[in-house]
This record gives sequence, C-alpha cells and structure tokens, in this order.
Amino acid sequence: MTRTIVASATKEVIIGFDQPFCVIGERINPTGRKKLAAEMNAGNFDTVKADALAQVAAGASMLDINAGVTAVNPNETEPPLLVKTLQMVQELVDVPLTIDSSVTAAIQAGLEVAKGRPLVNSVTGEEEKLEAILPLIKKYDVPVVAISNDETGISEDPDVRFAVAKKIVERAADFGIKPEDIVVDPLVMPIGAMGTAGEQVFKLVRRLRDELKVNTTCGLSNISFGLPHRHGINAAFLPMVIGAGMTSAIMNPCRPQEMEAVHGANVLNGTDPNCQNWIMTYRDHKPTSSTSSAAAGGEASGGGRRRGGRAARRSGGE
Repeated sequence: MTRTIVASATKEVIIGFDQPFCVIGERINPTGRKKLAAEMNAGNFDTVKADALAQVAAGASMLDINAGVTAVNPNETEPPLLVKTLQMVQELVDVPLTIDSSVTAAIQAGLEVAKGRPLVNSVTGEEEKLEAILPLIKKYDVPVVAISNDETGISEDPDVRFAVAKKIVERAADFGIKPEDIVVDPLVMPIGAMGTAGEQVFKLVRRLRDELKVNTTCGLSNISFGLPHRHGINAAFLPMVIGAGMTSAIMNPCRPQEMEAVHGANVLNGTDPNCQNWIMTYRDHKPTSSTSSAAAGGEASGGGRRRGGRAARRSGGE
C-alpha cells in the first residue's frame, strides 16, 4: 500500500489509500489575495498567523505555504520571505507544511529551514524543472507534488496528462526517488468550461492509483471556477473524487460544507473506523437557524407535511 509520509518537528501525517483524506490548508497564499500580498510584502504577518491557527482548528492535516507576493525579481525576493513565513508558521502550529513555490531558489531555501519532512509543491514534466527540483527532493529526502503538465502546457486530454505523470514518476526513479514520494496533481479542469471535467478526473485518478500506484492531490476549487455557489460544487466533488482514489487536496478547511463532505467520505470509505472522528467532530453539532426554520415549517404543514418539508428544505438550502 502506497503511503506518503510527511512530518513537522512533532507530528507525522500519512497520505495513503487506506488513510483518512488529507486536507492541505490553502489560505497562506497571496495569489489572488491583494491585501495578504501587501501585508506580507510589508512584513505584516498578522493574517498569516490568523489563517494558520484557523485552518488547523478547522481540521487541516497540513498547511500549504506560499510567499509569491510579486512577479518582480522573485528569485531575489521570494526565498527570504518564504523562509520567514515557514519559520513563523512552524513555530505557531504543529502540522506538517507544504513548501509551495515555482521558484527553485525559494524551494531550496525553504528546505533548509523546514522542520520534519515537508511536502514540496511542485515539479512539472518540463525538463528544466525536472533537472532543478528532483535533485533537491533526493538530497533532502522529501516528497513532492508532480503536476501533470510540461513544455506543451496543460492538455485537455487526460491520457496526455497521465503520460506526463508517468514520465515524472519514471524520471524521479532515475534519481532514486520512490513512487510513494510522488503525489500527482492530475490537474482538475473547471466543470463550467469543460462538461467532462469530472468524469475525466475520476478516471484519471483511478489510473494513477491502479497503474502508477501513487497518491494524488489537486487544487479543489479549480473544479468550480466561474460558477455561482462554488462551495456546493466543491462539496459534491469531494466524496466522488475520494471514492475514485484521490488521497489529498489543497483546499479551504474553514468551509464547513466542504469539510463535512470530507468527514462523511472518510466514514463511508472506511477510513474513519467506527465513525469515531465523525462523532467527535459533530456530536455537539447544532443545526443553523435556516435549517431549524425549514424543519419547523415542515412539521407545521399538517396534511401537506412531507411536501411542505421538501419545499422548506429547498428554500433553506438556497
């Protein structure tokens, strides 16, 4: 059974087919967050600290750490900022971290200060990236996210994306890196732009599990990009992709609807024995006011009780 081991200074997490789904908190990333980027650039880490604590409290197994605040001279600006962010977060929380950068110098700097066994995010199938990142993965003995694109870009053909993933796994083996230390990101396409995106990723994840025997991850919110009420799509996608074999995702653990989907999938997938985690998480759960109102409306409808209850639930769920 493939098991990817990540660790902080004090805590080990296993990503695997027989393990609970690994939630990697996405919030410490200034991409698309102008306020956070400005704060980090100015040396203000209040939001970073708040996001770190909130994500762990919400159930994140790991935290993704990205310090790409600017495209101007990233080889000079990003390494020291990433180092400072990593050091600050790992002193604040005890979960393993993901070193997230497209800048090789920043990844190397992060590996020098990260405690335990972090996950590196990421390497692609581009020759330049393979030659730059894989030696670091071997030197520091850490796992890496392998993104299924290369010099030709991101293919809409899932067979091409599988071939890129296979290439990365094979090239990693040339460096003495085992498949269990490769976590493949098969690249989830937006369902609003490509109607087959869901079917594609389910089939692709099964192939990656069965043929390459690797763990997998994704940027969860990619599936719902451009659609209204994105969290509903994300929550529906999670148990389906977990059922197909995906073992982790970079996502926002502070979204209760999505975390409920993860916990529920763990129960139904057999990775939450005796429903222990579900019970511990939700035994004191109280319904929201809208849910309570919907239930009350259904009970008060007399002879039209069942029909009224459905209508009330539809109203409460919008």
